[in-house]
Amino acid sequence: MLEREETGDVTSRTPSRSGEGNETGTEHETESDRAGGTRLAFEQDSILPQESFTKAPRISAKARTREEEDELKRARREAQREAARQHTPPRGPLGRWWRKVQASPDRISLGMCIVALGVVYGDIGTSPLYTFQTFVAGQGGIQRVDRAAVLGMLSLVFWSITLITTVKYVLVALRIDNKGEGGIFALYTLVRRYGKWLAIPAMLGGAAFLADSVLTPAVSISSAVEGLKTIPVLEPVFRENGNLTMVITFVIILVLFAVQSRGTERIGKVFGSVVMVWFAFLAVMGLYCIGNDWSIFEALNPVYGIRFLFSPQNPVGLTIMGTVFLSTTGAEALYSDMGHVGRGNIYATWPFINIALVCNYFGQGAWILRNKNNPALQGVDGLNPFFQMMPTTVRYVAVILSVTAGVIASQALITGAFTMVSEATGLNWMPHLQVRYPARTRGQLYIPTINWVLCVATLTVLVLFKDSEHISAAYGLALTVTMITTTVLLADYLWHDKKRVGAVVFAVIFLAIQILFFMASMAKFMHGGWFTMLLTAAILYIMYTWDQGTKVERSQRRHMTAKECLPALDMLHNDFRIPYFADNLVYLTSDAEMRRLDTDIFFSIFANHPKRARAWWAVSVQTTDAPYTRKYSVENFGTNYLFRVRMKLGFKVDQNVATYLHQIMHELIDSGELPKQPSIYPKVDEDPQIGTITYVLVHKALMPESKIDSRGALSLKVKYAIRKLAGSPIKWFGLAPYNPIVEVQPLFVSTRSVPKLTRVRLHPRKTKASDHAQHTEQPQAQQPEE
Repeated sequence: MLEREETGDVTSRTPSRSGEGNETGTEHETESDRAGGTRLAFEQDSILPQESFTKAPRISAKARTREEEDELKRARREAQREAARQHTPPRGPLGRWWRKVQASPDRISLGMCIVALGVVYGDIGTSPLYTFQTFVAGQGGIQRVDRAAVLGMLSLVFWSITLITTVKYVLVALRIDNKGEGGIFALYTLVRRYGKWLAIPAMLGGAAFLADSVLTPAVSISSAVEGLKTIPVLEPVFRENGNLTMVITFVIILVLFAVQSRGTERIGKVFGSVVMVWFAFLAVMGLYCIGNDWSIFEALNPVYGIRFLFSPQNPVGLTIMGTVFLSTTGAEALYSDMGHVGRGNIYATWPFINIALVCNYFGQGAWILRNKNNPALQGVDGLNPFFQMMPTTVRYVAVILSVTAGVIASQALITGAFTMVSEATGLNWMPHLQVRYPARTRGQLYIPTINWVLCVATLTVLVLFKDSEHISAAYGLALTVTMITTTVLLADYLWHDKKRVGAVVFAVIFLAIQILFFMASMAKFMHGGWFTMLLTAAILYIMYTWDQGTKVERSQRRHMTAKECLPALDMLHNDFRIPYFADNLVYLTSDAEMRRLDTDIFFSIFANHPKRARAWWAVSVQTTDAPYTRKYSVENFGTNYLFRVRMKLGFKVDQNVATYLHQIMHELIDSGELPKQPSIYPKVDEDPQIGTITYVLVHKALMPESKIDSRGALSLKVKYAIRKLAGSPIKWFGLAPYNPIVEVQPLFVSTRSVPKLTRVRLHPRKTKASDHAQHTEQPQAQQPEE
């Protein structure tokens, strides 16, 4: 086996399929040529036009692109700065600690901290907009809210943020990552070896998170846009145009999804600066409303929260926890987005975010206590303490910042959804989709199909529910499911990590809290929560059926060794009675093992009319964690007509399989491993040294006689339907311009015996005379035919 790196010294071009048989213009041998002792050979020069007409892609003489050169220069500068720091002795214990942090996975950079603010904290940063508004409405108005209720609510909010966000996610979950990636699927990858049943909470939690990703942009942006109604100058305009807020929200959501292709790093830098201002604004306004009333911080005592939760003065009972849960939304996105910004940058920014949130919540509480007897506020419809506690002049700024914060909240869920889908694809729970990496790190990705599916679904939710009041009825219920399933997987990881006491304590505390959240959120089921759960069930069904269909396919997957397949291939290769199907027949396969051949490829070659070729190729493509890897390996099984090729391409390298395969063929011809394939007739690829290339993709189909239960058959049908909607792998590999062949082969699961047919003999044909006599006779009853 050979392994090479791209050298850039071969100017090969992309192939094109020009037909079957002897129409290709390459050297062919037929039975008549062989019998007559003649050989068809083209010794003359190629008749290809001198001028290039097709401008086919070709391998560059340069080993790196301009983007790679810039990245390499940046890496060299960072290496030089790191070397300079290493030669400078640290100053004191603090310097030694800082150097140790920067050399670990928890390293911190100012630029990525700003990105973290924009990408990670948008969702949790909009919670102050509606948490206490929902609380006041649930209590029956501001005039019915007493000091015990305010202190109890603040206590529940503070300890929920502390336990759920700080302890569970920041201190525990962020320490458990899969190669820097977070989220429930990355967590499942770490624990799946401990039990097959763990796939159930992982699928359920992932489906619920993706369902919540649809609702978050709608509820966050619409609630912020509706704040425009509180501005006196704009109030008449919105009163006359009832759907104006929905139209503005529609446009903002559409623009947000349209800019996702630019990458979260660029978006995060813009949003990060705004989020920094937003959270500073939250803290300042909270401290302004607290004033000199420091007694409000009595709510830090958890006794107030527990007492209020079970107090008869609490009119909504335990369902108040559904309102408290709104203050923790965004915690799961924080864990999912870890791969985008790095764990250390979340550690560095969370204290600032936490303090700002607490200050604002306590400021709203202090304002409520001062204004509970204000007659001007009693009976106000949809009273929102967040806006009402501000001076009128400041409220203009608050509305603008809140609209921007709503956009940022949506961004946090969108980037988390991209990560979730990418990890689900790696687990074979979803179809392989085209993934782009617009930023410098693999964690920052963009999936076009998912982006526009989320966009259409979010806009559908907006049109269906129309305003934030109705959307919020469905919001949050699915996220409680994700939090519960994440707790189960985290506890299982801790248990098998020999921290069994901690695992039990962790599971008991957080499952109790989050199950309480779930039960409280179920009160909203009939008011919109049904939509979230229906969406969760649909996504879960897709994951489950794709997984089950993949298991059925893998149960029949077979491979052949060289000893098993070479005799038949050698016979076909030398059978001159059969014309060439193509000079090079290329099969794309997902099997990365180099010393075997997939039976699907073998039977495709011999199916119907045998596909004779000068060379058969089985090509697989692997994506590496390094951004600009370009390597390939070749196994020829000791022949000059069967080649297994494995390309290793970096995640930022386009999968130009056709172009790279042309280079490989040239190098194999130069080394003598592949016989020459001269061509004299014009071809699209303008390359007279390489014969025609035909690409083949093999799809599977279930046989009618397959011995499989109805659930397995349904899973396969659904999987194939999803694959058809998701798009063909032809686009992933860049082969659409080369007219590849897509074959369908039976899925060789075990089949049941089919009862044989019974032959029914025909009656002897009657003559015209007997026919005439029969017509003159009386009709008689006919005997039934067996």
